[in-house]
Amino acid sequence: MRPLIMLTALVAGALMPLQAGVNARLRVHLGDALSASLVSFCVGTVALFVFMVVTRAPWPGAAAAASAPWWSWLGGTLGAFFVAVTVLLAFKLGATGLMAWIIAGQLVASLLLDHYGVIGFPVREVTWQRLAGVGLLLCGALLVNEY
Repeated sequence: MRPLIMLTALVAGALMPLQAGVNARLRVHLGDALSASLVSFCVGTVALFVFMVVTRAPWPGAAAAASAPWWSWLGGTLGAFFVAVTVLLAFKLGATGLMAWIIAGQLVASLLLDHYGVIGFPVREVTWQRLAGVGLLLCGALLVNEY
C-alpha cells in the first residue's frame, strides 16, 4: 500500500509544473493572472462536481460542515494564492526554477508544521538530518535558478 501512496504523491507532484504552465498559458490568452486563476478554479470545481456525481461520493451534511474549525475553510484561499502566484511566475522562472522554489518553500513550512504538530499533523521533531535535507534543497533551488 505504501508504494502506491508514494507513487500517487509522485504523480501529483509531477503534474504541478504542467498545471503551472497550462495556467500561465491561459493567462497569456486571457490577459491577466487573476482571470486565469479564476477560470482554473471554476474548471476544477466542475471537474470535482462531475467526479463526485459519477463516483456517487457522499455529500457532506450541514452538521459536518458546521463542525469544521474555522481555519479549515481557508484551504481554497491558500490554493487560490498558490495558483495565482504560479500563473504570475511560471514563465519568469521556468518550470524547473518555479518548482524548485515551491518545493523548497513546502519543505521549510512542512518542517515547522511537523515540529509543532500544527493543524493536526503528528509531531515529528526537527533533526539535523531533516534540516540538512531541507538545506540541501534550498541550495539546489539557488543553483537551479542561478545557472
